[in-house]
Amino acid sequence: MKRLAVILLAITMISCNKEAEQLPNPFFESWETPYGVPPFNSIKDYHYKPAFERAMALHNEEIDAIVNCKEEPTFENTIAAMDRSGRMLSDVSNIFGMICAAETNDTLQQLEGQIMPQLAAHSDAIQMNEALFERVKAVYDTRNSCDLEADQIRLTEKIYDDFVRSGALLDSQKKARLMEINEELSALSVRFGSNVLAENNNFVMYQTEKDVAQLPSSVKDAARLKAKEMGKEGEYAFTLHKPSMLPFLTFSPNRAAREEIYRAYINRCNNNNEYDNKAIISDMVRLRTEKANLLGYKSYADYAISKQMAATPKAVYALLDEVWEPALERAKEELADMERMFKNDYTEEGYKFESWDWWYYAERVRQQKYALNEDVIRSYFSLDNTRQGIFNLANRLFGITFRPVTVPVYHNEVSAFEVLDKDESHLGILYFDFHPRAGKGQGAWCGYYREQRYEADGTRTAPVVGIVCNFTRPTDSTPSLLTLDEVTTLFHEFGHALHFLFTNVRYNGLIGVEGDFVELPSQIMENWALTPEMLRSYATHYRTGEVIRDQFISRIQNSALFNQGFNTTELVASALSDLDIHSTVEFKELDVDGFEYNALYDKRGMISQIEPRYHYTYFAHIFSGGYSAGYYFYIWAEVLDKDAFAAFRETGDLFDRRTADALRREILSKGGSKDGMSLYRAFRGKDPDKSAMLKGRGLWKEPVVDSLNIEVNEATISEMLEMKKSKK
Repeated sequence: MKRLAVILLAITMISCNKEAEQLPNPFFESWETPYGVPPFNSIKDYHYKPAFERAMALHNEEIDAIVNCKEEPTFENTIAAMDRSGRMLSDVSNIFGMICAAETNDTLQQLEGQIMPQLAAHSDAIQMNEALFERVKAVYDTRNSCDLEADQIRLTEKIYDDFVRSGALLDSQKKARLMEINEELSALSVRFGSNVLAENNNFVMYQTEKDVAQLPSSVKDAARLKAKEMGKEGEYAFTLHKPSMLPFLTFSPNRAAREEIYRAYINRCNNNNEYDNKAIISDMVRLRTEKANLLGYKSYADYAISKQMAATPKAVYALLDEVWEPALERAKEELADMERMFKNDYTEEGYKFESWDWWYYAERVRQQKYALNEDVIRSYFSLDNTRQGIFNLANRLFGITFRPVTVPVYHNEVSAFEVLDKDESHLGILYFDFHPRAGKGQGAWCGYYREQRYEADGTRTAPVVGIVCNFTRPTDSTPSLLTLDEVTTLFHEFGHALHFLFTNVRYNGLIGVEGDFVELPSQIMENWALTPEMLRSYATHYRTGEVIRDQFISRIQNSALFNQGFNTTELVASALSDLDIHSTVEFKELDVDGFEYNALYDKRGMISQIEPRYHYTYFAHIFSGGYSAGYYFYIWAEVLDKDAFAAFRETGDLFDRRTADALRREILSKGGSKDGMSLYRAFRGKDPDKSAMLKGRGLWKEPVVDSLNIEVNEATISEMLEMKKSKK
């Protein structure tokens, strides 16, 4: 009976799949949309599964054609053919991934849990195809004697390395085990992300009019609208989304309420309920360690970092450790300033400054030291003006322009712009999706719905790019007003968008760059955001239109290093905890909380008043994103971005067009056609100097250097003794 039920279920599933396959599906048609953007208005949840199935089948046919080719392996019939294959699958995957991050629902989450392991298995089947690898290896072995161009050699090497890193050299038993591991990891990653999203949405803290009396009006208005949306008219609702939580932590004098919301935030997916991620983390670390060992690496960190600019965990630890000590010392100084205020407020014994006090007292110190009131400053940073300021910056640097366009969108809050190059040719489409929703993940990111590509006839298909954020919503009395952190976030994501828009390589396999290089194009844009020249161009009061006053600009400049100890410590803490957990050589039963606490607080002396930017249980970057053993990317790339921005400063013109042209030509347009350091040297003419990064964070200490710069050896010592005798 049980077997019959299984057979009937299988027949039903086959029937449903056939019906879905026969239904009209936008992914099976050519898109007559403006600029060839995805027809979001036509794509339904049920279209994705048959689209993935057809795309994987087509990809397999393309791979089979390469394997069964009767000609000797060449770059064109093997490497280039592989590079052209799987385009439908790439398009479906890109759209599906972006939608699942920005506008998911129960159906898509369930489908994601099914599809991602299938995609992992599909990729493994190709990467472990022995006949295919033989052809790839044949081209790889003769790449330097075949008259190939530089980018063709680079693509050949990248594809070969991808095969090796994916297990092509393993025996059949180890290949089978690696495929099992990859499928399990894929499923666990989806579950991790779904749990975080659920925990983000499950918490809400309601406050009364009396509770919020001392909060800025913009914060109260947003909380009032949120409560109304949730059926609690007359109350004020605060959630774990940062545009809601951080203003409450910054301005609310209600310490108990600050503790409630902050504890809820840092304990996400660590509440021993159905959304708890500790077991998932333990399983992922175990599987990643096993995977690395199978592939010949002693730890997953060694495996992951071996393909990055840093090359080894040792190099990463060296940089992080160099930043950690001065950052922590600066954070302790910042804490001392705040504790003086705290003790004035809580004079009785038994009160201790805690992590949920940091934002509140930091804001008070900032107002006292710099007369910089964040709520007042936000009045000059409406979202629309800030976006236009970024557009103007891009025009000034690169000559490109942005024109609003009407195209299909996946949500009515999304807007779109056509990007025109300096010769007014079409460069791409850029979507913006700015505000929190129940179906959207935390944070901000930039991705693409379609990569740039070259067609068989040599024409370039332009990219379709999206920036997704979680900024404060407008209210019925104010537009969306950004904090200074949100301003730099928008500049950051826009930098990623420029990188995607400017990339111009003829092979798809050369689009990607090293993980610790990918943040350079984004982070360099942050450097312009709060310069006096830029502020005067876009920071205008949302009510009066008044350009930001010079006194406010001075205060912003003077406070540039304010709270940098805290900001750097929480960032580096997460980078270290990521690296530590992925440096496991031999997996043992993992106490997730204990491991993290020992690594940061016991081993490195982190102070209890600071939490890492991400605790493991909601550290989506490393457990459901692409940054496992790579959260250090931000610090590593900051060495590059600060040194690169210095190139503009050295010209005396922050908007120097020649330097901007060089940045676009040597870095932003080249994708991964060369390794990151080669690209950087081509732009800068030298290796990056990390002192610019340390100075930018206020952590630089001038080294003690012998002004005579004498190399001390036996001959030098003899000369010095003779000089001393002669003086006598």
